[in-house]
Amino acid sequence: MNAATGWCDGCWRSIDEIVAWGRASDAQKLAIWEQIEARQRR
Repeated sequence: MNAATGWCDGCWRSIDEIVAWGRASDAQKLAIWEQIEARQRR
C-alpha cells in the first residue's frame, strides 16, 4: 500500500475496495475500475 495515496501499488485499489470486491455487484466493480483508470492517469 502506498502511504501517500492509500492505494495498492499493484492494483491501484484502496483497502476498502479490496475488501468489498468479493461481494461487490458488477456495477460496483465497474465503478471501481473507472476510478482506477482515473487514478492511473494522474
